[in-house]
Amino acid sequence: MGGSRQLHLGAFMRPTTIHTGAWRYPGAFPDSNFNLAHIKRFAQTLERAKFDAFFMADHLAVLNMPLDALKHSHTVTSFEPFTLLSALAMVTDHLGLVATGSTTFDAPYHVARRFASLDHLSGGRAGWNIVTTSNPDAALNFGMTDHMEHGERYRRAREFYDVVTGLWDSWADDAFIRDVEHGLFFDPDKLHVLNHKGEYLSVRGPLNIARPVQGWPVIVQAGASEAGRQLAAETAEVVFAASATLAAGQRFYADVKGRMRKLGRDPEDLKILPGAFVIVGDSVDEARRKRAHLDSLVHYDSGIASLSSALGHDASRFAPDEPLPEIPETNASKSARERVIDLARRENLTVRQLAQRVGSYSGLAFVGTPASIADEMGEWLASEGADGFNVMFPYLPGGLDDVVERVVPELQRRGLFRRDYEGATLRENLGLKRPKNRFFPS
Repeated sequence: MGGSRQLHLGAFMRPTTIHTGAWRYPGAFPDSNFNLAHIKRFAQTLERAKFDAFFMADHLAVLNMPLDALKHSHTVTSFEPFTLLSALAMVTDHLGLVATGSTTFDAPYHVARRFASLDHLSGGRAGWNIVTTSNPDAALNFGMTDHMEHGERYRRAREFYDVVTGLWDSWADDAFIRDVEHGLFFDPDKLHVLNHKGEYLSVRGPLNIARPVQGWPVIVQAGASEAGRQLAAETAEVVFAASATLAAGQRFYADVKGRMRKLGRDPEDLKILPGAFVIVGDSVDEARRKRAHLDSLVHYDSGIASLSSALGHDASRFAPDEPLPEIPETNASKSARERVIDLARRENLTVRQLAQRVGSYSGLAFVGTPASIADEMGEWLASEGADGFNVMFPYLPGGLDDVVERVVPELQRRGLFRRDYEGATLRENLGLKRPKNRFFPS
């Protein structure tokens, strides 16, 4: 690997932080999840640090936990992504704006139109995180009682992707001539009617909005299962991976990029960004103490409920100070379930210890000094474990400021991260090609 490769950094915002103890941390903004002034400040801070994107995860239901557990969590509510990201588009100039859009509970026309709108409003900074929602409580919010089986959700998602991208290609880039003299607003030869009739979807088209600035908003995916990896290899341009160790990261990276080669796709057309929880200290010990204090702020009832959710199984019946028993398969996310079970076995954790970790954040974490964190990030990049990271902040604003003011300058000094944005759009900053219009290939 040459020394020219640089990290890409996204920020995982939910719309602030994933850690359920974050709102209680000394100096944190307890209302950061639902306060536009705070979120605007965070987005502008990320842009100052030249982050690629602000990624907003989305949940279409209040988490299904007992109220005694749920009442301790700040992640119970958050803004609707498009409303918030449209607002943030007005107060930023370069930062990518990535939202989750579910293929399970939304119509492709809605998704295509919203993302095209956001791309135009932001000057080409939108990204679509394709998810196949697996939450039965979300199903109940959309008049569905039965939940689609895992493999079928992915088959439908693949067709959904074809429809959405087809709708984005409804108009040629130069369709809108706006010839005032002759009274011709658009060229009808530059309009394509999709007329899609597939296994799951029937969508006539065309989309009633011009082709997005980026051609298509950047396609992001996060599934780690077999079906998820295949969907990523076929369609994704960014993958938010969930590898908890470098070895796991290298296996995932080789697998997905290998699948791309078999499909005839250039592996450089996909950036793999594992989620990384980053805690900065003056020493490694100090950073570890911060983490321990943060985790101690997660209430046990909340932790055990998070563990139950991750396992798709009621963990409150397990003996708290015994090892995790065998867990039967369920319709929950397979990859999430396996990660939790692997963590318990790898670190020999009791149910209580596991609940506290899962109730906070149990995946990849860089806990140390700016230099040690830069060492680890650089190693992942050099050894093909990642193309960068989707950074999670432990609490806000302090945890974000630590990364921006201390880790980013260290990465820049080492030539591992940009000092300025390369282009105007999210695609340009990620080094991704603008897709050709499949109906107007000129």
